[in-house]
Amino acid sequence: LAGPAAADGPGVGTPTVVTLGDSAISGEAGRWAGNTNMSAWRVDALGSTAYWDTPTGEAIPGCHRSNAAQAHIGGGIVSKNLACSGAKTYTSGTAAGENFKPGIDFYSGAKGVGQALALQQYAAEHNVKAVVVMIGANNYGFAAIVERCVTNWATSPSWWKNYCSDDSDMTSRFTATRQAAETINVRDALLRVRDAMSNAGYSAGQYTILAQTYWSPIPRGDAIRYPESGWTRQSVGGCGAWNRDLNWANDVVVPAMNNTTRNAAAQSGLTNVKVLDLQTALNGRRLCENTVGLLEEVGLGSWRDAGAVDRTEWVAQIRTVTTIFPPYQLQEASHASYWGQKAMRNCLRKAYNGGTVIGGRCVRSANGLNGYGEPNMALVP
Repeated sequence: LAGPAAADGPGVGTPTVVTLGDSAISGEAGRWAGNTNMSAWRVDALGSTAYWDTPTGEAIPGCHRSNAAQAHIGGGIVSKNLACSGAKTYTSGTAAGENFKPGIDFYSGAKGVGQALALQQYAAEHNVKAVVVMIGANNYGFAAIVERCVTNWATSPSWWKNYCSDDSDMTSRFTATRQAAETINVRDALLRVRDAMSNAGYSAGQYTILAQTYWSPIPRGDAIRYPESGWTRQSVGGCGAWNRDLNWANDVVVPAMNNTTRNAAAQSGLTNVKVLDLQTALNGRRLCENTVGLLEEVGLGSWRDAGAVDRTEWVAQIRTVTTIFPPYQLQEASHASYWGQKAMRNCLRKAYNGGTVIGGRCVRSANGLNGYGEPNMALVP
């Protein structure tokens, strides 16, 4: 994983990769390899210490920096995961009794420091070659969107569908004005990354910022393997939402977040920023997609069975208040799980490109696993 601290500053010692951002890159749901409604051990790839980033637990409770996280590309490259589940572009949860969520800023307080300041401190003592940034979904309130869509599905009949995609407090999140504002927020976060690295003694030519887009977690309605009618879509699959809302998520929500990332990178004016596009990286392996299934639906006993990576989902079920039970956690819902995290790691290794960092679009390339135990992925222009 994180390797020894064998470097002492810019351009000196072992090359290092640092990841910043939210749950999509921290490693949220990385404990689970596929989904099942049988015993949880059948998909438990990492066990109860999955989210520990210190020998005794989490450095910041709830950040869920899993051992499967994208950062840890190996191959002699040191890695540091500073991302935190729930993070926005700015630090939140600083008051007593709140859950601390370091944003990509220079906050410093009793509960900890912002991710930009943490990067600055870390980079001063390590040879950072790439800083990967995946941020913005929580600015738009992605978790609240998922919750609303599932709630509306569960509380309305198929003959009188209550959609989330026409709720004014949902649609207002994706107006042109709102997207422009969030683009500025993400742009400014990227500029704070630049400032952190500059403060740590780096020139622009000594490292690359990878601005990373979000993957689609659930397919459009016509690719869901459970019908709209009845309860199986949620009670079995854990993906309760109307087809129209799933189409909206794929056609509006995910593209809006990703256009924010791409436009922010362009507007930053930074010469050393590249975009790593993951929007379609999980396609064919998404939650409830008709090309994969739960372990019991495809005849597997556990995630370790041969071919499990190609026949099961790479995204964690949306376990609602009525269906969640330990050891699952509510915040894991709809995140890229173990196989998805490992696929993203393969993407990052290809983008790191031996230290000559490149951008591109990462997609599935073949069935099976590579020598690192990751799904086979390809980086294309």
